[in-house]
Amino acid sequence: MDDIAMTVYKKVGARIREVRISNGMSQADLSVKANISLPHVSDIELGKTRMKLDTFVRIIEALQVSADVLLRPDIPQVNSIYQNEFSDILGDCSPSEIDAIFKIVKELKTTLHTQKNSFDE
Repeated sequence: MDDIAMTVYKKVGARIREVRISNGMSQADLSVKANISLPHVSDIELGKTRMKLDTFVRIIEALQVSADVLLRPDIPQVNSIYQNEFSDILGDCSPSEIDAIFKIVKELKTTLHTQKNSFDE
């Protein structure tokens, strides 16, 4: 694999890992749900292997996530989709429910950033 392809596979693999962890799934869980061997899941997350399209589709279905989240997470359109979905979720909530949800989201964000930083070190 050339360096550019390797970088892309590593980034996508890292995003798969982040989404898997945020969904509370182990690699074994993803392996079963996506019908992929456990070593293959590990290799994909580490960017050590090329994924076939059907494997990628099984992974996004198992993770219940849009392909854009894994392939193009920094695209403004992708971010606005989630902002709109979040707004829809909060649409029928009371002010106290919205406050509670925001507190949970802030705590989750802090936890995810802490985990990400500890993995980057």
